[in-house]
Amino acid sequence: MIHMMLPAVTAAAIMSLTRRQRKGSYSMSYYLLTETMQPCTEKELLASTEHKYVAVLTAEEWARDREHFDMGIELDIDSMDIHNTKAEVNYDSLTGTFRIPDRTDISGTDYRFAFALDEKGIVFIDGSGRAEEIIGMIRRTKRWRKPSLERFLYDFLEQIVEGDLDVMERYEDELSRIEEAVLKYEQEDLGRVHEIHNDVRKLLVHYEQIIDMAQEFEENENGFFSEENLRYIRLFMNLIVRRRDYAVSIRDFTMQVHDLYHAHLEMKQNRIMTLLTVVTTIFMPLTLIVGWYGMNFRYMPELESPYGYPVVILASLAIVISCLIFFKKKKWL
Repeated sequence: MIHMMLPAVTAAAIMSLTRRQRKGSYSMSYYLLTETMQPCTEKELLASTEHKYVAVLTAEEWARDREHFDMGIELDIDSMDIHNTKAEVNYDSLTGTFRIPDRTDISGTDYRFAFALDEKGIVFIDGSGRAEEIIGMIRRTKRWRKPSLERFLYDFLEQIVEGDLDVMERYEDELSRIEEAVLKYEQEDLGRVHEIHNDVRKLLVHYEQIIDMAQEFEENENGFFSEENLRYIRLFMNLIVRRRDYAVSIRDFTMQVHDLYHAHLEMKQNRIMTLLTVVTTIFMPLTLIVGWYGMNFRYMPELESPYGYPVVILASLAIVISCLIFFKKKKWL
């Protein structure tokens, strides 16, 4: 919705920025969690004891500077080795990965990056620019009375699924139009329904993985989060469960439209078969008459009678009319 309101030049700039992000043009950035996300230098970040921090590094920068963050882990990141969204508890840190579908093309290439956090802050290892993009949105839209790492994680995870309601509402409207077209026998192809079904199924897998990650955060095995602030993790879990339930309803809607289409297709085929059966039934006695009088017998009294031909015509018409009346009464027509 926001992008639609931007001028053409700004939209083009955003597209160019997104392309640069995917090519990994971002370098390291550091923030302190104050009332807002306050940009800082690496030295200021490492020296701060009052505020939690957020850092965004590429894989190369993380390999070079990870000792500075004193997390006690050897985390080697290759984006192509990231296959899902998950979190893992280590002795003195919590690490994990994100695999986020692109909401503008859910079936396309996913954003992939990793993270490592402890009681002091969180480091994103990301060459795609997606983490920095989410952080930029948080900086523009959020101010905190009580800044904390837990509140940042809530806002970060919320931004990941921020536009999903619009996506699913759009899918629901589209499925409603397809369903109406099916009822009117105007829909001949369910290719779009299959595309929506696949997109929603991918989102459902994504939601389940995020729920698992949030549960790892809530477990708080290493005690990185305060008990008071764990409510943010619970709030997010409630939100993502609602998103998942909505996605399940859309997936069920796609299956309903699919079943409706095939039911109407079967009804259409049954009507055709009924019509063919009626026509065949009507013409069976007529075929018998034609075959009967097509035999080359010399002594057939009807052949000599001047009324033979009209009688056969009237008999044929009587057979057709009586068959039609019978089928109407049986509601086969």
